[in-house]
Amino acid sequence: MAASSDAEQTHLQDMEEGDAGMEKRNMGSDGEEEAEEEGMGVEHPSEEEEEDEGNSSEDEKENEAEIQRLEEQVISRAESTHVSRGANGNEWVVTLNTVRYNEPLSINAFDYNCHIDLIKLLKQEGELVRLRKARQKMSELFPLTEEIWLDWLKDEIRLTEEEPNREKVYELFETAVIDYICPDIWLEYAQYSIGGMGSPGGMDKVRSIFERAVTAVGLHMTKGHVVWEAYREFENVMLSTVQVYMEATYAEYDEWSEHGVADTVIHQYKKALQQMAKCKSFEEALIVAEPPKLAEYQSYIDFELKEGDPARVQIIFERTLAENCLVPDMWAKYTTYLDRQLKIKDMVLSSHERAVRNCPWTMGLWKSYLLALERHGADHQTVSDVFEKALNAGFIQATDYVEIWQAYLDYLRRRVDFSKESSKELEELRGAFSRSLDYMKQDVEERFSESGDSSCIIMQIWARIEALHCKNIQKARELWDSIMTKGNAKYANMWLEYYNLERSYGDPLHCRKALHRAVQCTSDYPEHVSEVLLTFERVEGSLEDWDVAVQKTETRLNRINVQRAKVAEKEANLAGQDVGRADQRRKTKADKKGQKNVQKGTRAGEKRKAEQDDNSGTKRHRGNGNQPSEYMETETGLSGRNAPPGYKPAAHGNKRAAAAVHKQNDDDDKPELRNDNSSVFISNLAYTLEEPEAKLRTQFETCGPVKQIRPVFGTKGNFKGYCYVQFESTVSVAEALKLDRREVEGRPMFVSPCVDKNKNPDFKMFKYNTSMEKQKIFISGLPFSCNKEQLEEICKSHGTVKDIRLVTYRSGKPKGLAYVEFADEAQASQAVLKLDGMCVEDNTISVAISNPPSRNMDKPGSHRLMTDMPRQVFGARGRGRTQLSLLPRSLHRQSGSVSKVENGTAAERMPATASEALNAAGETKPLSNSDFARMLLSK
Repeated sequence: MAASSDAEQTHLQDMEEGDAGMEKRNMGSDGEEEAEEEGMGVEHPSEEEEEDEGNSSEDEKENEAEIQRLEEQVISRAESTHVSRGANGNEWVVTLNTVRYNEPLSINAFDYNCHIDLIKLLKQEGELVRLRKARQKMSELFPLTEEIWLDWLKDEIRLTEEEPNREKVYELFETAVIDYICPDIWLEYAQYSIGGMGSPGGMDKVRSIFERAVTAVGLHMTKGHVVWEAYREFENVMLSTVQVYMEATYAEYDEWSEHGVADTVIHQYKKALQQMAKCKSFEEALIVAEPPKLAEYQSYIDFELKEGDPARVQIIFERTLAENCLVPDMWAKYTTYLDRQLKIKDMVLSSHERAVRNCPWTMGLWKSYLLALERHGADHQTVSDVFEKALNAGFIQATDYVEIWQAYLDYLRRRVDFSKESSKELEELRGAFSRSLDYMKQDVEERFSESGDSSCIIMQIWARIEALHCKNIQKARELWDSIMTKGNAKYANMWLEYYNLERSYGDPLHCRKALHRAVQCTSDYPEHVSEVLLTFERVEGSLEDWDVAVQKTETRLNRINVQRAKVAEKEANLAGQDVGRADQRRKTKADKKGQKNVQKGTRAGEKRKAEQDDNSGTKRHRGNGNQPSEYMETETGLSGRNAPPGYKPAAHGNKRAAAAVHKQNDDDDKPELRNDNSSVFISNLAYTLEEPEAKLRTQFETCGPVKQIRPVFGTKGNFKGYCYVQFESTVSVAEALKLDRREVEGRPMFVSPCVDKNKNPDFKMFKYNTSMEKQKIFISGLPFSCNKEQLEEICKSHGTVKDIRLVTYRSGKPKGLAYVEFADEAQASQAVLKLDGMCVEDNTISVAISNPPSRNMDKPGSHRLMTDMPRQVFGARGRGRTQLSLLPRSLHRQSGSVSKVENGTAAERMPATASEALNAAGETKPLSNSDFARMLLSK
């Protein structure tokens, strides 16, 4: 099985010679180029090949420059934190560089993609020595995937055929099987060990490796049988277990056995067949599913948890994590199961270590790791090293650092023997509390602009420990004074916490002081604090204490009530102003509508009079025998006006438009046929859209039976870009809303519920979210050519993509922005870490957690200046096309006749020159330079 083909041996010799050549080059030998060419099997080029070789040398130079750049990045990344693995593969030692330790927190200490790129380039160039170093450095920082390990192991096996070097390969295999439980790696390990059977103890070593392999991956449903078959070929023995191909195995075993199959084996075989039948549906679902297969794996895990076989539960978790190693929730479920069910030290700690190596940005995994280390009796130095590594993991929220510090401080508190007045552990605990406060104030605040501990939870815990265990109430009071100076004095609950501390471990005098200070400082719930103070005096105080408490509480509550009354009055005034403005807007709108109706009535009267005159003139012509008995017929538009001279009507377009307008008018006359509950409103359509009813019917027929489509046309028959689609059932509305922003002839079609704005004026289809959306990321800097499919291809490797929204203008042109929603917060955080700074079609994108800013459009003074700017007064004919206003907008003022605001100060602020510039007819007078100067000086 371990024998190699002739081609493989030839390749091995080439690689060994190449390796030797590179070592000579690194040592600076004189025969550098000759050794390299010899080792890689390169012949000296002839004169005809020099030109081609020159081009290839340029490519090699570019690759070499890229390799050096990546190596520099890897080295610079590794300077701040050095991680080395212990001899048993389970312990980690973190050595922090003291210079870099004092620097601010780094957003991402390790660059995984940089290591991958470097390994690919070195393998492509055949730089075997540097390739080995690059792989070792990456292995120190990250768990390697199955593919990377297999490539590395196969390269090392080819390079080390001699016996003295086999132990190094064995050590590499032992490291590989720790990162992930992969059948292929175990099979490669067993097959490689067979090649060393001739050495002393070789047989026992092969058998031991096979036994470990079938224990680790023998229950793997799809690949476990390969390990079993290899073991059977070696030992010619088969243990009954659940496998996909066990029928053939059982037949072979029956044929091999001289005395037939034992009853116990038959019983186990039948039991395995029953288990296989139960698992068959889950295995088939995994085969047809597409990566990452999280839903299918989760169903499989739930099934195995109900079955209750720990070995099978473990193997299905390992299968899931081998394909989804960057899913923190799955690691959390696996480690929780191991903590609560198996409780095997080596297995639990190894899984926790792999979890934090795969998802170092997830605080919950580090917290569970610390608890597991303490639970299984790890030494103090190991726990401290893991905690220090967690601080450098680069969490994405300030509160994550608060929680990891709390977990570590809890661990230190449980180590202290408080029966002793002083101890090394107690001093270490107090030092850790002080360091945590400095860390929050300096490092965390500098990175996140907040400490993450606004309620000072860590200081509260410290104060309670000092008061309860150390009997140092004075230190606890100092800590609470510091808590109150950090902006917490206005909250009643903080004062009541302090009061409870004094009540439990202090004296009545300090309790009374705390409550008096609370009454004076609390602004959120002063009544509650006052009630607590009065209750305390009823139980503990004298008459004088009672009188003082009553006087202080009454004075404070009266002051609070006055402040609240002022605030309520101010809010009422603002609400009244809003109502007044709304009434004014409705009144103005009604006046404009009345004026339009009057103008329409006047035009209609003039039209009827003109028609009567035309009819009378026609009759006169007909009555006169000398005049011709024919009259001119004019083309009239849909608005009732006569067509201008030279107008030529279209042959068919206007007829269709007129028919559509007449149909629209017929529908308007029948409001009983409408149903807003089963209708949707379509907008942002192109004005040039031909036959909108037919095209929209094609779009919405998939949503359900369409009752009618009402496109809206103007008075001249032109389509206005929006319409109403009414379905037979209200169920179709939900399906129709899913078509929002679908492109129709190059423009996004907006689909929203059909709501009567007169009855519900505040309705908005798109509500602007002002809170942080932790499961959604915001991407900027995208190329305009990027579409949803390309963006989904980029993001799906980091989690399950639920929705993608590309931000566009109303015309459909992209803005280069997008929102991508993932299944959970952890996947979104992983996407931010991996995608931020990525190049997409020569554009560097920026990625962050979606956190829209708050909108202040409803606050006073936040409206745009143009909303308060009056329209310029023009003559009876209005402003002509060439009559441009040369007056700056900042100098526009309303005239005295139309300037009217609620406080009546607009006319007073208006300069006299500007008011005199308007005559009685409302026409403007030219202003001189002195007039402009006065107007500017008066601003």
